[in-house]
Amino acid sequence: MNLAYYDIRHNLFRFLLTCFGLSLLMAVVLSMIGIYNGLVIDALTIARAPNVDMWVVETGTRGPFAESSRIPADTREAIARLHGVSQAGSVTYQTAEADLAGKSLRLYVIGFEPGRPGSPEPLVAGRQISQSHFELIADTRTGLAPGDRLQLGRNSFEVVGLVKNHVNSGGDPAVYITLRDAQTLQFELAPPAARVQMARGDGVQGTNTVNAVIVRATPNISVDTIVSTVRRWKHLSAMSQAGQESLLTRSVVDRARRQIGLFMAILLAVSAVVIALIIYTMTMEKLKQIATLKLIGAPDRTIIGLIVQQALALGGIGWIFGLSVVLLVKDYFPRRVVLEPLNAMVLAGIIVAVCLLASGLGVRAALRVDPATALGG
Repeated sequence: MNLAYYDIRHNLFRFLLTCFGLSLLMAVVLSMIGIYNGLVIDALTIARAPNVDMWVVETGTRGPFAESSRIPADTREAIARLHGVSQAGSVTYQTAEADLAGKSLRLYVIGFEPGRPGSPEPLVAGRQISQSHFELIADTRTGLAPGDRLQLGRNSFEVVGLVKNHVNSGGDPAVYITLRDAQTLQFELAPPAARVQMARGDGVQGTNTVNAVIVRATPNISVDTIVSTVRRWKHLSAMSQAGQESLLTRSVVDRARRQIGLFMAILLAVSAVVIALIIYTMTMEKLKQIATLKLIGAPDRTIIGLIVQQALALGGIGWIFGLSVVLLVKDYFPRRVVLEPLNAMVLAGIIVAVCLLASGLGVRAALRVDPATALGG
C-alpha cells in the first residue's frame, strides 16, 4: 500500500493547488534561465552573422559592440592585400529610431557592402539587396514585411527581405542597408548643422568612415598570424572571432548575466524554503495518523517514504506544470527566451535535491512523534 498516494488522493484539491503555486515559482526560475540563454545568444548573433574570422577596428578600442570605433573606409583595401586574407568587407553599426504605424521603433542599423562579408544570411523571406541605395533587409521582430517602406533619417527605404532572430545585446531588432546608405545615416550632418559647422570654419565632416573591417581567412592560414600583422600598424587593432565573442560575453552582457544568475539563486532558495514549509505543515497535520502507524508497528522507513514521496511529487508536478507554462508563453516575451533540454534536466535534478533536503524537517517531526499520541482525545 502506497500511503503517500492515498494521502494525496484524500486531499487532492489542496495538493493540486499547492502544486500549481509551486509551478508558477518553477516557471519563473525556468524563465530566468531562458532569458539568460537568450541574452547571451542575442549578444553573439550579430557578431556571428557575417561568418568571419577576424575583426579590424580602431586602435585602442575593443570593437564596434563594446565601444565606438571609427576607421577610414579605404582600410578594407589595405587589409584585403594582406597574406592569408581571403575576403574583407567594411561594416557600420548604429542605433536609430524610426516611426512605424504611429509608434516609435528602435532599430540596430547595420551597413554592409553587398557581395562582401557582412550580408545577412539566411533570409526567411524576400531577396538580398540588389540596388546601391534605399533597400533594406529587416528582422521579423520589426513587424515589417517585404514591400513595406521605412523612413530612416531623411531617406525612405523599401523592405526587400527578412531575417529571423537578428537582434543586438539590448534586444533591438536589426535592419541591414548598404554601406553607403549607412554612412550617410551615421556620419552625414543635417543641412542646418553642416552650415553652422562651415560657418565656424571647421569644414564639413566626411562620411568615408566605417566602424570595422571584417575578414575571412584563407583555409590553412592561422588567424592569429593575420591578427599579429594588423596589430603592428599603429592606427589599427584586430581580434579574432573567438576574441570578439569572448569580449561580448565578458563585458557587454556580464553584469546582466550575473544579475540574472543571482536572481535564479534567490528563487531556488525561496523554492526550497516553500517546499520545506509545505511538507512540514502537511506532516504536522498528520501527526496523529503517523502516531497510529507507529502504534500498530509500522517501520520508520514507511513513514519516511510517505513524506519524501510527497515532497518529490510536489517538486515533480510543479516542475512539469512550470515547464509547460514557459513553453506556452515564451514566444510572447519581449526578449528571446531560449530553454534547452539540458537546462530543464539540470533544474529537475536541483529540484529533486531541494525536495529531499526540504523533507528533512517533516521527517524529523514525524520520527519524534510519540505513538501514545494516537490514544489521546
